[in-house]
Amino acid sequence: MSNARIFDRSTVEHVAKLSALSLSNEEAERFTTELAAIVAHVDELTSIDTTDVPPTYQVCIPASSMRDDVVLPSLTNEEALSGAPRQAFGGFAVPVFVEG
Repeated sequence: MSNARIFDRSTVEHVAKLSALSLSNEEAERFTTELAAIVAHVDELTSIDTTDVPPTYQVCIPASSMRDDVVLPSLTNEEALSGAPRQAFGGFAVPVFVEG
């Protein structure tokens, strides 16, 4: 059985419920189709012969993260806060967005 078939509407609705998402009928249908297409594409990739392809261990160039730290001129605390509409404790004051 193809892995794409595991993404039927009931699976999408179940995952949405676990994720605390509410989906309209149109969204549930669209996500069912899109997820099935993604899984079908991944299934198709498994048919590619990668026998002679060496494993990739590092995809980033590590030299960029290993540069020397250089101290450069920057703003003073007062300059940085000069345009802030509100300040608190020597920093920016922001509204509470998470309670508890």
